[in-house]
Amino acid sequence: MKRIVVLVSLLVAASLLLSACGGAKAANHLEAIKQAGVIKIGTSADYPPFESVDASGNKVGFDVDLMTEIAKRLGVKLEWVDMPFDSLIAAVQEGKIDASISAFNYSEERDQTIDFSEAYYTSEDAFTVAEGFAGTIVNPEDVAAYKVGVQTGTTQDSWLTDNLIKTGKLPEENIFRYDRVDQAMLDLKNGRIDVMMSDYVPAQALVKQLGGLVVYHGVLSSGPMNIVIPNGDKELQQAINDILKQLKDEGFIDQLAVKYFVE
Repeated sequence: MKRIVVLVSLLVAASLLLSACGGAKAANHLEAIKQAGVIKIGTSADYPPFESVDASGNKVGFDVDLMTEIAKRLGVKLEWVDMPFDSLIAAVQEGKIDASISAFNYSEERDQTIDFSEAYYTSEDAFTVAEGFAGTIVNPEDVAAYKVGVQTGTTQDSWLTDNLIKTGKLPEENIFRYDRVDQAMLDLKNGRIDVMMSDYVPAQALVKQLGGLVVYHGVLSSGPMNIVIPNGDKELQQAINDILKQLKDEGFIDQLAVKYFVE
């Protein structure tokens, strides 16, 4: 009998210990992140000065510093998950990552399947060409006469597809989609494509880095940059929005803009 009582006591103690270790089930995604003590953030680290990898293998850039501070204020560690840009939204949808920051622009199409934070920066589109470019681009539609490069899955990709490919102005064989924008810029420099469409600030950074290129036509249109959050994840969205407001009010984001965008 004593053995049975002792055995039952041990089982109860073990059960209590396991419960204590495992903790209560999280009420929502934000609580799960806080319980785990880490937030997994996806990015495509090929877009300086927003996100890139330095000579030491460390991620650096505007988005990197911003997300590092957000994680700090959430009270969790930050784990980066680097992947091609066009895989990031699916990774958020499938729960492979908790959120994503990678110079994302808001679009109604994207908003159908994922949610966004409040805007933290406003981006501008631009065309980049090689030095000595002999063509003429007066209006954005004029690039239909050339071989055009673009990063897959971007709002620029959508614009080229909807306005030039689907209308028959730009032959399908003359659009070249890239996983990484730096690869596209190298092809531009080497004459494999004629024009590259991207965000203005990264275009400037890569022109400076690679040489032999110029931002031919800048500030075509502008749009907000937002952090991508799982669809319907109101708690995480609100927490990030609250922190973004704090950072704007404190001047933190303005300081990042000076650090990365002012030459």
